[in-house]
Amino acid sequence: MRLVIADCTVDYDGRLTAHLPQARRLIMVKADGCVAIHADGGAYKPLNWMNAPNVLTEHDDHWTVVSPKGEELLITLHEVFEDTAHELGNDPGLQKDGVEAHLQELLSVDPEQLEDGLKLIRREFPTEVGPVDLLCRDAEGHTVAIEIKRRGEIDGVEQLTRYLDFLNRDANLAPVRGMFVAQEIKPQAKTLANDRAIDTQEVDYDILRGIERPQQKLF
Repeated sequence: MRLVIADCTVDYDGRLTAHLPQARRLIMVKADGCVAIHADGGAYKPLNWMNAPNVLTEHDDHWTVVSPKGEELLITLHEVFEDTAHELGNDPGLQKDGVEAHLQELLSVDPEQLEDGLKLIRREFPTEVGPVDLLCRDAEGHTVAIEIKRRGEIDGVEQLTRYLDFLNRDANLAPVRGMFVAQEIKPQAKTLANDRAIDTQEVDYDILRGIERPQQKLF
């Protein structure tokens, strides 16, 4: 991973246009080619970013990051204070909490709880950017990549989008459609998933475990 601290101006031109005026920021370049620009605040979310795959071209005073779709990120470097690179090695991946891991286990045993005719190919199917929770085949023989969360938020949809991008490069799997599954999915995550043609489905943990909820009585 490469970390650059610099006074910079950032311009994005793609599905929309965006401009970050000159300020001191952290520019992060990951081994897979992902480029993200961070401020010293705002929690974990970058101010702007470009997911892999893309092409990064460096010049003396600016960088250009171009995606296969023609989106472009222009990073103008006014002054560079630090430029370091670190080899992080292979990451073992996120250890899921008990509920999330159990949801994955329950759905892998019977994927038809999500869709009629759905059959499991493999759990934790590997991609270059991490394992997708379930890889299945639907009733029509098409591949389905399923990402499972306890709470479905935008980051989970972004994660599944990255998996789909890599899975669809495999001629033996493509076309691959996505399904985002959680106990609760936030409205913003549903909107983003719909925009990217990703199915969403909320599941009840107790019902999957075979526990019937007691009926509420009026009297």
